[in-house]
Amino acid sequence: MSQFHLKRGSPEEEFPDLGQNSTWMGQILTPAMYRRQFNRCTQSGVIFDDVIRLGLEEPGDVRLLSEDYTTIKIQLIRGSHRHSGNRNLTMNIRFWFIWKECQCWSVTAQSVTSVYEGHWLGPVSVGCVAGDAQSYILFCDFFDQVIEAYHKHKVTSQTPESDFNFDNLKGGDDLDRSYAVHCEVSAVRGVEDFCFPTHCSRGERRQLLTLARRALQWLEEEMPGRLLLLEELSQEQQRELNLDSPSPTQLRIGVARDWPDARAVWVSKNGSLVIWVNMDDHLKLVSTRNDANIAEAFKCICINLQKLENYYRELRHPFIWKLQLGWVTSSPAHVGTGLKVSVHLKLQHLPKHKRLQDVLKRLRIHMDSTESPALYHVSNATTFGLSEVGLTQLVVDGVKLLIAMEKRLEDGRDIDNLIPTQK
Repeated sequence: MSQFHLKRGSPEEEFPDLGQNSTWMGQILTPAMYRRQFNRCTQSGVIFDDVIRLGLEEPGDVRLLSEDYTTIKIQLIRGSHRHSGNRNLTMNIRFWFIWKECQCWSVTAQSVTSVYEGHWLGPVSVGCVAGDAQSYILFCDFFDQVIEAYHKHKVTSQTPESDFNFDNLKGGDDLDRSYAVHCEVSAVRGVEDFCFPTHCSRGERRQLLTLARRALQWLEEEMPGRLLLLEELSQEQQRELNLDSPSPTQLRIGVARDWPDARAVWVSKNGSLVIWVNMDDHLKLVSTRNDANIAEAFKCICINLQKLENYYRELRHPFIWKLQLGWVTSSPAHVGTGLKVSVHLKLQHLPKHKRLQDVLKRLRIHMDSTESPALYHVSNATTFGLSEVGLTQLVVDGVKLLIAMEKRLEDGRDIDNLIPTQK
């Protein structure tokens, strides 16, 4: 029987073109680092090119400030190589140029009509994925730098703090409903002994679904619900669950292979909890509330996540935990807690304030526009460096402060004395 042999050139010949790459991977990866990773391979067959494939398929966006100081995301494309100054008027679009390694990059015309030089807020995406849990160990000198850059928190030998005691959360059930209209708390988990969705086999995915069936049957004894296979969902059910077809990126990086085989969603009878199986991650728990009660949504996630953790441990496939990183899944953007807390806020004045981005940076939260005018999506900027309660508290306190600032601006007063110190 012939052995598998991947034909490749030298590391110098295989080093990718990162000139137009605006991900953290593109910012961090060097030829020397690539050379060190080049011949490494995990036990399940993940090589370094698998890790950086996402960033090569999707070169990434950057965050810039628009004229009204709101955050916008723009995609960088290869631009003119003429050194004609930092601004160039083309098709009535003022392009903002960034020089990297003697190359010039311009903003796409479809992305933005005007941006200001000097307001670059850094890459939006990490630009890499782990094919399995061992990837974080084997390629640690790369992943640790990406994690530190994205989360702005040092990877140390200390075990990350974890706190699921929802009673430790202060507030979250008292947001002003005139401004806070909706909230969502979600958590992702990877299952031990299985590759992540970008690299897992068809058989692994089906085994993961079998494990999920058993664990969710136990969960149903306390919280009634039902498991639905994606391939059996009607169009109406797909609309209710906001389920879209796989994106081009998901298809290119392998997450959507054999779609929708062995993908499923579990929905609680009372509608308070939705659990996705074998999508971007092995498991994703989501609790949404139209009353913007973050405390109740967080409580729902904490209780049921811990139950599932115990069930999977009994099935001898615990959730993946790494000593220096905490909970890990395929994306380094989710290490630590895997927790996302978001709120939709009605804001008219604050998005136009010149100090907004400074405020958001100090609060360690993101605020992005939505399709609805004056409705903004506010969420934690990172998942690593704080406990689950700590991250949720960060969002609760941040949202309350943003609402207080909006009220001040409505009355024509300034907000200078409300601007916090760096958290």
